[in-house]
Amino acid sequence: MDLMGIPQFKQFFRQAASLDIDKNDLRRFYDFVGDRTYKLLVRAEAAAKANGRDIIEPRDLPITKGLQECMHAYRKIDQAVELAPILARLTQLPPLDLDYSEETREQLPQVSGGLGVALARCFRLLDDKVKNPQTTHWDKAEQVFDLLL
Repeated sequence: MDLMGIPQFKQFFRQAASLDIDKNDLRRFYDFVGDRTYKLLVRAEAAAKANGRDIIEPRDLPITKGLQECMHAYRKIDQAVELAPILARLTQLPPLDLDYSEETREQLPQVSGGLGVALARCFRLLDDKVKNPQTTHWDKAEQVFDLLL
């Protein structure tokens, strides 16, 4: 996978949680965002089906209060960093049984950005002295997100 937007992501993590990331972190971030976005979309599909719809709408996404707050924080950071076009390319929509509404497609970069803010903050919660997340930080953060998403 080609790494895109390295300077923007470095700035993003600095602003989100005063973290310094490297290329290996960025690769892991790409995988993290792709995996978690997919899981959210699978749940959204189930919600749409349960409500008798044949299209996935934004309201089907299981956005918690915490993730919504992180999405808001992402939007503030994105005004300076401009990650939305990169996140839009990262969050390729997996083929599911149902199609996605245009609004859902447009919202996914914000969801992914919110996941990024939540991840950065999770690193800080796990180790308030961390400057550059290491494998143990990533493993623990992924375990936390696996419990919640």
